[in-house]
Amino acid sequence: MREGYEGTGPGAITPDGCAVELYARLPVGDEPDVIAAAVPERARILELGSGVGRMTHALLERGFEVTAVDESAEMLERVRGARTICGPIERLDLGETFDVVLLASFLVHAGDVEVRRGLLRTCARHLAKGGCVLIQREGEDYHTDVPRERVDPAGFTVRIVSAEPVGDGVDSVHAEYVFPDATWTQTFRSRPLTREQFEEALAEAGLKVDRYLTEDRMWVRAVPMSGT
Repeated sequence: MREGYEGTGPGAITPDGCAVELYARLPVGDEPDVIAAAVPERARILELGSGVGRMTHALLERGFEVTAVDESAEMLERVRGARTICGPIERLDLGETFDVVLLASFLVHAGDVEVRRGLLRTCARHLAKGGCVLIQREGEDYHTDVPRERVDPAGFTVRIVSAEPVGDGVDSVHAEYVFPDATWTQTFRSRPLTREQFEEALAEAGLKVDRYLTEDRMWVRAVPMSGT
C-alpha cells in the first residue's frame, strides 16, 4: 500500500486503497461525452489510471483507440478491447506519443508533490505534436463540504465522511460506498489545488490550460506551452 492509503471491503484492494470489485460496479457518468467533445474523432488516447476500464470501454465504443495504464494488475484484468500496461504512472515512458493523454480520477491532486510532478511529466512526455491532455480536477468545495453523501440512481450511496489535514497542505480523505449487499471504504491523501496552484503545476511540466471544459472547471484541456 502507498503510505496514507487504505481500503476495506470484499475483493482485492489496490496500492492506493481502491477496491477492484467496487470499481467494477460503479457506473460511468458523462465523462466520456465530455472527453469525446474535446478531442478529434478516432484519436489515439493514453488513459492514465484506467482502473477496471469504466471509461476505457465507453471510449472504445465511441471509436477511440485506447491504451490503458494502471499500477494494479487486478484492475487491468477487467479491461477488454484495449492495450493494457501495468506500472506506476509517474514513471511511465513508453517511447511513443498519443493524440490525447487522459489523467482523470483526480490523480492530479496526489498528496505527494513529486508524484504529481511525475504524473504531469508523463502526460507531457507522451503527447504528440498538436495533441492535448485532459485532466479531471476536484470540485472547488471538495474538501470543505464534508460530510456529504449522494444516493446514486443505481441504488448505492457514496459518502465523503471526512477530509482531515495531515500537514503540508494535504488532507486525508475518507470515503464510503454503501451497496445493499456490501460496503467499501477508501482512505487516501489529496492535496487541494486552487485554480492558480493547478495552473502553476501544469506550467512546471511545460503545459498550460487551453480551456476549461465544464462550468465547474473540473475538466480541463491542456496543451504544451509555446516553445516547449
